[in-house]
Amino acid sequence: MNPIEISPAEFQRVCDRVLKIAAEYLQDINARKIPPEERGTELLSLYCSLAPETRMGLQAIPGLEDVVRHSRAQNGRFFGYVLGSGDPVAAATDLLCSVLNQNVTAWRSAPAAVAIERTVVDWLAQAMGCQNFRGVLTGGGSSANLMALAMAREAKAAANERGVRADNGLAIYASSEVHMSIPKAISLLGLGRENLRLIPVDESFRMVPELLEDAMRRDKDRGVTPVAVVATAGTVNTAAIDPLPQIAAITSQYGAWLHVDGAYGALAAIAVPQKFAGLGQADSVSLDPHKWLYQPIDCGCVLFRDSSAAQRAFSNSGEYVRTHTDDPIEGYAVFEESIELSRRFRALKLWFSLRYHGFSAFRKSIEKDLLHAQRLGESIRRESALELMAPIELSAVCFRFIGDRSSDELELNRLNAAILRRIVERGHVYLSNATLQSKFCLRACIVNHRTTDSDIDGVTKEVLAATRDVM
Repeated sequence: MNPIEISPAEFQRVCDRVLKIAAEYLQDINARKIPPEERGTELLSLYCSLAPETRMGLQAIPGLEDVVRHSRAQNGRFFGYVLGSGDPVAAATDLLCSVLNQNVTAWRSAPAAVAIERTVVDWLAQAMGCQNFRGVLTGGGSSANLMALAMAREAKAAANERGVRADNGLAIYASSEVHMSIPKAISLLGLGRENLRLIPVDESFRMVPELLEDAMRRDKDRGVTPVAVVATAGTVNTAAIDPLPQIAAITSQYGAWLHVDGAYGALAAIAVPQKFAGLGQADSVSLDPHKWLYQPIDCGCVLFRDSSAAQRAFSNSGEYVRTHTDDPIEGYAVFEESIELSRRFRALKLWFSLRYHGFSAFRKSIEKDLLHAQRLGESIRRESALELMAPIELSAVCFRFIGDRSSDELELNRLNAAILRRIVERGHVYLSNATLQSKFCLRACIVNHRTTDSDIDGVTKEVLAATRDVM
C-alpha cells in the first residue's frame, strides 16, 4: 500500500474524531468568546514549527482541537463583516466534495458536478428575477466582479488580442460607496483606476442617477468610451441599493455594460424582491451564497445575460482540453465561460443545503435578519447617547456613541475607535466599523442564521459597557 493511502476503516476513524470535534464546537458555540484569547505573536508561536518528517497518525487529531480553540467563533453575536454564518448541513457535504475531488472544468471531467452547478445557478437566477441568465460559481464576489468587468471590457472595448486600445480613453462608472474589488478589477484588467468615475451618493448613500448621466455625457462629448456602469445592490458600509431602473435606462442610452455588484445584498431579493426592481435589466450580476445563503466559504457566483460575452472574454483553450463533441450537454466546458480552469465542486454544498432546508427556510431566515436590523435600530434610537448614522436598508446598522453631544468630531472619532477596540477585546459581541462622511462609525452587519432577539438586544448594552471601560 502506498504510504499516503489509508484503509476505509482508518478513514472512518479519522472522520469520527473530526466530526466529534466539529459537533462539540457547534454544541457550545454560543457560549464561546468570539475572538481567541491569544494575541498574534502567541498564536504564531503555537503553529510555527518544523515540518514533521515521520507519521503522527491519529496523534495529529488533538492539533485540530487546538485550531478550534484558537479560531474566531462565529456565533449569534458575530456582526463583524458581510459574512454568512456557515450552514452545518452545507459544511457536512464539504467532506464528500473533497473525497470525490471533482475538477469542475467541463462536463467530460465532472459530469454530475457540472449538471448540479448549472442547476443551482439557474435556481439562483430564477429566485432573483434574472430569468434566462447563465452563470458560474466563483470563489467570491471579488472574482465575480473581475469576471463581469472582463466581459464588459471585451464587449465594449475588445482587448484580448491587441491590448487596451482607445485613443480618447475608456471610462467605468460607480458610486463613491463602491466596493474595493471594483477598482482592483479595473487595475488588473489594464483599464486604469484613473478611468474610474466615482459618482456622488445621496443622503441614503445611493448613487445619484442625474450625476451619473452628467458624467457619461461629458465623457461622450470628449470622445471617451463608456465601458461599464457598476451599480451596487447592498453597499458594504450601509447596504444601500442604488436606483437600478434609472441607472439601467441611462446605461442603455450610452451603450455601456451594466454590472450590478450584489455580493452583499442581491440574494435578499429572495425575501424582499420589491427592493431590487431592475436587477433583471443588468448585463451581469455578482452575488455570494456564502453571505446571504449562509454557505461555508467559498461560494460566490456571477450571472450574465449573454453567454457569448463570457466566451469572448474567457475562451482560450489548448488542444489538451478540447471536448471532441458537438453535443450541447456533453460538450459544455465551464472554462470557456470562466476565469478558472481547475475548480472545486462548490455547487454540491449549496445544492444539498437548498434541498435539505428548502428555499422557504432561507427566505424566512433572511427576513429574520432584516427584522433584527430594524430591532437593533430601534434599540439605538432609544439610547440618547447613541446615534444612527445611515438608513437601515437591509441588515447593516451604522451608529456611534455621541454621549451628551459636547465632543467635537475629531474626539468622537477617536472615542468610537477606542470603543470598538474594547468591544472586540471583551469578546461578547463582534462589530466592525465604517467611515461615513468622515465620521467613524460602529457597524453591525446581520447575516447570521444563529442570531436571536436576545443577541440583538445585547448589542447596545455591550457598546455602553465598553464605553464605560474607555472613558
